[in-house]
Amino acid sequence: MRLQTLAQDIHRPPLKTLTQQAIQMMNFGKSVTAVLVVSALSMGLSGCQKEGPAEQAGKAVDKAVEKTGQALEKAGDKIQDTAQSATK
Repeated sequence: MRLQTLAQDIHRPPLKTLTQQAIQMMNFGKSVTAVLVVSALSMGLSGCQKEGPAEQAGKAVDKAVEKTGQALEKAGDKIQDTAQSATK
């Protein structure tokens, strides 16, 4: 029996080695977390750059489309009012 216990002890890594491995894994996890946080922050900050010519042109087009839509809505309201007053 004693020989079997000794054989098992030989194949089992010492507790100190397991603790060192656990510490290494925790340190690796912290490093990965830090890299992910820095990456997320850098991507978020890169989106805060000044507008370029394409963005400015896009905003101008958006404004023009919005104004056109408002003008069409007004015209539709006027046509509807005229049609209602004509049927009275």
